[in-house]
Amino acid sequence: MDGLPVTIRLIDPPLHEFLPDRTDLAARIATAEARGAVPEPHDTELLDAVNRMQEENPMLGLRGVRLGLVVPGLVAMQVRAIAEAVVARTRAWGSPDTEIMVPLVGAVEELRIEREEVERVLAEVAEESGVPVHCPVGTMIELPRAALTAGRIAEEAEFFSFGTNDLTQTTWGFSRDDVEAAFFSAYLDKGIFAASPFETLDITGVDRLVRIAVDEGRAQRPDLKIGVGGEHGGVPDSVHFFHAAGLDYVSCSRFRVPVARLEAGRATLPDAGASDSR
Repeated sequence: MDGLPVTIRLIDPPLHEFLPDRTDLAARIATAEARGAVPEPHDTELLDAVNRMQEENPMLGLRGVRLGLVVPGLVAMQVRAIAEAVVARTRAWGSPDTEIMVPLVGAVEELRIEREEVERVLAEVAEESGVPVHCPVGTMIELPRAALTAGRIAEEAEFFSFGTNDLTQTTWGFSRDDVEAAFFSAYLDKGIFAASPFETLDITGVDRLVRIAVDEGRAQRPDLKIGVGGEHGGVPDSVHFFHAAGLDYVSCSRFRVPVARLEAGRATLPDAGASDSR
């Protein structure tokens, strides 16, 4: 990847996802107690931690930038690892081009505070190693408020990447894990959807937020690099929309890369329309 930009997103999921399953832990402790044994202290400690972090709606809870703001040392740990990797690659005569992305920002103040922490750690590592470390700091636009205040967020962000899965969820008020199986088939049958908004970008709602964010972000910072990550980045119709909206790149799973490359090329042709291949 020398010479190519590598964007590293700071920890995004809720922390409980990194801990053992709550039910399994409770069952182990209950089994030990039923046998008259003392539960493993580590299991008890883990269960206490899992219970503290339990949320009713974790994807709208303590995750993304919020984690970095309230968990001491979490951002510094990640950024130091990134910076030391950049130093190691530079000393090996490589040319790392590393970017740091802060997820789930909804207010410029969140990004400003976290960016100050990032830059402090980068400067520390550069001073300790004697190797310059520069990592542009940007954010993922995945909340409607972020899109609507993109001009202000661009004051602190050197790049945007649209997280269209979360942006779709928060715009529609859908929980993807719950609603697709629950009622999407009925919505398709009744003509409410022409296609699932998680498969093809919603071009009458989410697309407006994307355009607002692009226009306001570049009005504040004309050189703002803007892309999109997620499955929408590999869908033909969506690729054409992203090109028309002025995005610089699309990113998607490796399985969709050939289609994304083809459609990105087609989108640059004069009078290129949306793909006929569905």
